[in-house]
Amino acid sequence: MSQNTARSQVKEDLPAPAQAPAVPPKKKFTSTKAFERSLAVLTPVALLLIWEVLGRLGVIDTRFFPVPSAIVEQMFALSESGELWSNVWASTRRLFIGFWLGLVPALILGVVMGLYRPIRAALQPLVSGTYPIPKSALLPLILLIFGLGETSKVVMVAIGVFYPVVINTVAGVMNVAPMYYDVAKNFGASRWHVFKTVAIPGAMPNIMTGIELGAGLGLILIAIAEMVGADSGLGYMIWNAWQLYSVETMYVGLLVIAVIGYALALLLGAVSNRLTPWRADR
Repeated sequence: MSQNTARSQVKEDLPAPAQAPAVPPKKKFTSTKAFERSLAVLTPVALLLIWEVLGRLGVIDTRFFPVPSAIVEQMFALSESGELWSNVWASTRRLFIGFWLGLVPALILGVVMGLYRPIRAALQPLVSGTYPIPKSALLPLILLIFGLGETSKVVMVAIGVFYPVVINTVAGVMNVAPMYYDVAKNFGASRWHVFKTVAIPGAMPNIMTGIELGAGLGLILIAIAEMVGADSGLGYMIWNAWQLYSVETMYVGLLVIAVIGYALALLLGAVSNRLTPWRADR
């Protein structure tokens, strides 16, 4: 028997190495997402249960921190009377109008500043200089200019949305690789086509980040604006409850604002996954 034949015989006699069962990547990813969803639900529920127990045992002062069951009971009472829904509708309407009023100019200006250096050089100091000003500090001036009507609340939301969107859009457009712009120019693309097919898609992850930040800031500012110069809205409900020392109602307003903020985050996250599918699996 030759040496090569002997080696072949030995290899055939050896047992095949054991292989670990392959885990389908999709199944593993699905189980991870399910676990994350469970955590997202269980964590706040656990905190509320701890809060309830500590309140029932007298560890925390329920005059200032009423137990969650009392807050939920007050929420049902406000819902039945219609007071809660009228205030929610007033705040969401102002938030919706102000959101688009701040979003559209911010997108256009951000893309233009990112594409054209002279415009960026002219406007960047204005944006950078006015951005650190506390937006709530502008409320007296806005009330002086626009009065106590609906316009002042909408303008507050628009200002809150404008800055995060324009800053993130400029950064996103500038982060697009120059070769994509060069390819578009070599194929004779017009400025509008460069704007639509290169700048916007390339900057979309940054744009969506700015939109999410702007929506959250707009929700904060609408509550502040309603505390000062409004007779409806969640901010007004919280402030009025403070004046009447209705602590449960104050917490109801805070809870509803938190729920609206979380719903906005979920909605914008779904939109972001649809517009930027390459980031959806992260």
